[in-house]
Amino acid sequence: MKKIQVTIWNEFVHEREEGPVGDHIRTLYPEGIHAFLAKALAADDLEICTGTLDESAQGLPDERLNRTEVLLWWGHCAHDRVDDALVEKIRLRILSGMGLIVLHSGHYSKIFRRMMGTSCRLRWREVGEKERLRVVATGHPIVDGVPETFALPHSEMYGERFDLPDDGKIIFMSWFEGGDVFRSGMLFQRDAGKIFYFSPGHETYAIYHDANIQRVIANAIRFVAPAAILPPRVTPCPEPSEPIRTPNPLAALDTSALHAKQ
Repeated sequence: MKKIQVTIWNEFVHEREEGPVGDHIRTLYPEGIHAFLAKALAADDLEICTGTLDESAQGLPDERLNRTEVLLWWGHCAHDRVDDALVEKIRLRILSGMGLIVLHSGHYSKIFRRMMGTSCRLRWREVGEKERLRVVATGHPIVDGVPETFALPHSEMYGERFDLPDDGKIIFMSWFEGGDVFRSGMLFQRDAGKIFYFSPGHETYAIYHDANIQRVIANAIRFVAPAAILPPRVTPCPEPSEPIRTPNPLAALDTSALHAKQ
């Protein structure tokens, strides 16, 4: 059986903070969110590895990135530390077919904002209120085996307006105890790559311990996984499919320099 090659990337900063907050986070994710998810999502059809910001090549050396078929991304306080050159490599890999799953505060990561082309800003409040998720895309593979609605007892509120492009498909909507609502599960297509954003997962709450949350992420991995990674798309089309009889008014000019970078 061919296994889906999955990399779970985490900036791995909060879990190592000193003081009471860091101590609390370590009670939930003692080895980091990436390590917890790798164990929770383990399955016979998945080959899972992890990467973190402080590792060589920021956790995504070329050899690892070039075999990754689905990349999970968790970041919060160190978005600015991710190298722009790495972001560009990830972008090109997504366009070739690699699936991207962006979790929680990864909405403001460089790679998600780059792929969306918007600010990706939202409203937020951290008081531990209840969040209720509701399936919007009934029958979609990402919600297979997930209840139509389920609640998280404590969550960080993410609320509208969420600045995303209009081409996203809503998979989940969330309501929060304080009255806010949010498009908490969104699916996008960028060239050959699928992108799923899923908001639940604040580091100070046991959200990734929830069986429904784990099921959503597992389903999303299998949905965004590509059938194949495509070679870089070639855009010039010098040979037409049909004969062109209209005379070229620029036939006497060499215009190749105008298109050298396309």
